[in-house]
Amino acid sequence: MPSFLGLGGAEKPKPAELAPNVALIAVRPAWTARVGEVSAPMSVSVNGNTIAIASVDGTVAAIDAASGRDLWRGSAGGPIAAGVGSDGTTAAVVTRANELVALAGGKPVWREQLPAVSYTAPFVAGGRVFVLTADRSVSAFDARNGRRLWTQQRPGEPLVLRHGGVMLAVGDTLVVGLSGRLAGLDPLTGRVRWEAPIAVPRGVNDVERLVDLVGSASRVGDSVCARAFQAAVGCVNAARGAVAWTKPASGAEGLHGDERLVFGTEADGKVVAWKRENGDRAWVSELLRHRGLTAPLSLGRSVVVGDSTGLVHLLSREDGSPLNRLATDGSPIMAAPVVAGNTLVVLTRNGGLYGFIPE
Repeated sequence: MPSFLGLGGAEKPKPAELAPNVALIAVRPAWTARVGEVSAPMSVSVNGNTIAIASVDGTVAAIDAASGRDLWRGSAGGPIAAGVGSDGTTAAVVTRANELVALAGGKPVWREQLPAVSYTAPFVAGGRVFVLTADRSVSAFDARNGRRLWTQQRPGEPLVLRHGGVMLAVGDTLVVGLSGRLAGLDPLTGRVRWEAPIAVPRGVNDVERLVDLVGSASRVGDSVCARAFQAAVGCVNAARGAVAWTKPASGAEGLHGDERLVFGTEADGKVVAWKRENGDRAWVSELLRHRGLTAPLSLGRSVVVGDSTGLVHLLSREDGSPLNRLATDGSPIMAAPVVAGNTLVVLTRNGGLYGFIPE
């Protein structure tokens, strides 16, 4: 069984001072909602106008993004380690007891014991629930009854991060981060179709060799861009399994982007834009240094990031200059901001869920 590393470290440098906010684009608060306390790794799942969220105490909820009202709310029956994934019908989480729990309409419909802990939200698609566990195995379960359909395990380094990994669909391929590689799997059988390295292990000890892919990936068409922890970012053509480019980068959060640019936040709080076609840097912003940033969201003319003081920053996608700043409850933003319908949604550690409407 591998051992696990958290993302803690030495005392952080003083966060950058913020200039007075000048709202160059209009954003209005729309609603607030609450769940229980949230801890990392946790993500917000979006299906159309519905968002699914989970809190540490086991609460799982589906919320209407237009109004902030509950569509349903239920319990996984125990503290949650990773979640939530949803296709709009089935929501799935992993508990700290290593149970995969599927809910529909707020009620648990099945649960299955996993062989190892998971820090990555389950991925629900095509009538299946896919799970990436910390022993670097990927398993598929029937979303109706929890029957295990297949398991694929790949060798990897002995250390694993306590951090969400990469799992998404590109056409008829399940794309998963395994160690420092993106792998394309047949979702029906688990067969590996291709592997593409974003980073390769280096160094003389296990810590230096740790290159897990972390956080959300940025997908546009067949282009999937992902981050290897504190090592690199890179883009892969997921139709062919071919690496388009990789660039050194030092961060621990996922990526987001559009057809032209890929955005990421570095460990020291720099926000970076890379050109999707070749990986060249388009711009770097140092305005939010050491502010504990989330992964970004590309939204219209802005790049949205949350920080460890509960602020949400909208930066220009063209040069990283500030466009607006939004306040929440003062506790850290715990997941990458998401957009559902016309609503920008952010989640705080204290369980505050905030909906904003960019105008």
